[in-house]
Amino acid sequence: MRWVWTGAGWLCVALGVIGAFVPLLPTTPFLLLAAACFARGSPRLHLWLIQHPRLGPGIVDWERHGVVRLKAKVWALTLLWLMLAYPILSKELPAWGRIAMAAVGTGVTFFLLTRPSRPRDKP
Repeated sequence: MRWVWTGAGWLCVALGVIGAFVPLLPTTPFLLLAAACFARGSPRLHLWLIQHPRLGPGIVDWERHGVVRLKAKVWALTLLWLMLAYPILSKELPAWGRIAMAAVGTGVTFFLLTRPSRPRDKP
């Protein structure tokens, strides 16, 4: 089973890295999923991922505190709505398609805005 988890982790890392350059392919969810897979399949690879200078900090924030940094929220929401604006506002999609895209965008926005932006101070 370790091989399955490790393989799934590498697949998610690959998709996450590709998503950094391809519009509409998300990066962060794939990296979070990769961390979860590596945690089950290879503690060494999990440690490598969370210690990575570019990929690790956001994963650590999420794993330890459920935090999405403010800068990440701003980037994610800006890119999300820029990518959804044309299909939603154009008449090329049927109304149900535009409504579905707006609903998904609204759901993602709500989810991100309800996550803390920094760890809570301990009392």
